[in-house]
Amino acid sequence: MAFPVHRMRRLRATESLRSLVRETHLAPSQFVLPLFVCTGDGVRREIGAMPGNYQLSIDELVKECAEAVSLGIGGVILFGIPESKDEQASGAYAAGGIVQRAVAAIKRETPKLVVITDVCNCEYTSHGHCGKVVDGDVDNDATLEWLAASAVSHARAGADIVAPSDMMDGRVAAIRRALDQNGFPNTPILSYAAKFASVFYGPFREAAESAPQFGDRRSYQMDPANAREAMREIELDLEEGADMVMIKPAMPYLDLIRMARDRFDVPLAAYQVSGEFSMIAAAARNGWLDRERAMLESLTSIRRAGAGVILTYFAKDAARLL
Repeated sequence: MAFPVHRMRRLRATESLRSLVRETHLAPSQFVLPLFVCTGDGVRREIGAMPGNYQLSIDELVKECAEAVSLGIGGVILFGIPESKDEQASGAYAAGGIVQRAVAAIKRETPKLVVITDVCNCEYTSHGHCGKVVDGDVDNDATLEWLAASAVSHARAGADIVAPSDMMDGRVAAIRRALDQNGFPNTPILSYAAKFASVFYGPFREAAESAPQFGDRRSYQMDPANAREAMREIELDLEEGADMVMIKPAMPYLDLIRMARDRFDVPLAAYQVSGEFSMIAAAARNGWLDRERAMLESLTSIRRAGAGVILTYFAKDAARLL
């Protein structure tokens, strides 16, 4: 009989034993910290829906990156908030754009920190959509030119990795071709390969000031019900030249993280998005959850599902605990 020969509680008796046999481990080097950079000097504007996160001017952003280095965090990903927006998303690919200037400043001060840039248009368009709008819809192929130009401008500024998040068909191939033709064949692409049209992005849209002014993004971001389609999206991005792939959001899609990990032998990232962060933060503020335990348990679940890289707003707090 299995009992009492097999007593599973034997190895749970003390923290030392639990640590010894622990199967899944977290480390600060696995985390990427999302940061929002804006114009101005000395700006550190807290985001109401994401307590402890800020819109930062470049001088404050550099300080944040220095702290990330001191905590052993694996990297940062930048989202730009331009001074002005237009229908052509010109701030996204301008040589003197906010992200381009931020990348250069970070690399001057913390050259070893991995800097990833989000390649998209929603923060830069006056209408808030991720591409060129023609007759009320986002024109896929016209948008590819903007994305390629943005990626090249980021690489020229010193970005270590470019990360297209727009979900246009063919964007990885267009970006890879542009990088190669402009002398950046060694710049990796981290593709938001399976990015879902999720309700959990709500707080981010306040942070990045990127809410669409009409309609929604369901014609280009994925239907949350589709798993096989997600695997197809990942497969296509890898065929087009992606070096790493991402699933976004993370916790509502743990099954897809595991599915992707079992199927694809490439670095796999998952984005614990703003809504995931804000739910835990709000519950903790109300005394409904222990913030530290909820934070680490949620991150462990993402790591256990198979993600090797976790983009998370908890990066600094988790790094301090670990």
